[in-house]
Amino acid sequence: MSPEIGLADILAVQEAELAARQARLAASRASVTRMVAERAEHRAHHGERLQGMDAIHNRLELMGRAATTEVLSSQPGIQRPEDLAASRPADAAALGRGITMRTLYQDTTRNQPHITAYAHWLLSQGSEVRTAPTIPQRMVVVDRTQALVPIDPADTRQGALHVTEPGILAALLDFFEQAWNTAVPLGAARPEDPRTSITTTEREILRLLGTGLTDDAVGQRLGTSSRTVGRHMSSLMERLGASSRFEAGIKAAHRGWL
Repeated sequence: MSPEIGLADILAVQEAELAARQARLAASRASVTRMVAERAEHRAHHGERLQGMDAIHNRLELMGRAATTEVLSSQPGIQRPEDLAASRPADAAALGRGITMRTLYQDTTRNQPHITAYAHWLLSQGSEVRTAPTIPQRMVVVDRTQALVPIDPADTRQGALHVTEPGILAALLDFFEQAWNTAVPLGAARPEDPRTSITTTEREILRLLGTGLTDDAVGQRLGTSSRTVGRHMSSLMERLGASSRFEAGIKAAHRGWL
């Protein structure tokens, strides 16, 4: 068998495995989205949907007061200073009672002074904070028995749903734990992978673009701009000696970057 045929076979197997993993993840996300949408419909008819940031902050305060063991939080994108200020009293009260608190932010927030300041305050109070290139949708889960999730992940200020159904909670917790286990504690650097000379952000960009997402969509997932995504890809193409993104994907897979 020629080396070219052998390489093609290896790439085909890797692509099939990647496609299968992506399909499973997409199915899980679709399941959660469907369950949340059904819950939204139910809440809409029963007047339990929370509308606006004041209602959300009030419910978060109540959930914080009711917490007895832990609070898990996933906070993608950039939070506003006023929202962080509104969260501090409830967070301080919960941590003061010995509640375990774990918070996920995106890597891009490491460049946001007001968020890093708040995150370091959480750390000083005994909380754990980690970051990752991409994290689950915005959520707050208290004692693994209740959660608050946005009605519309694209516009979290519209309102939220208070979730207590075990099936939805199990899916949200699974997403959170998967992201937490691969995230990096705040304060730790994200060095290049010594085996590949590629950063986790670059690897995630390659993976997301490989699923067919546009630069804009990838930027939204990573909490950055499409221009930044383009700069990363230009750097990757140059290092790979690729003249197109398609060729870059093939070479990246050959090097084990995907």
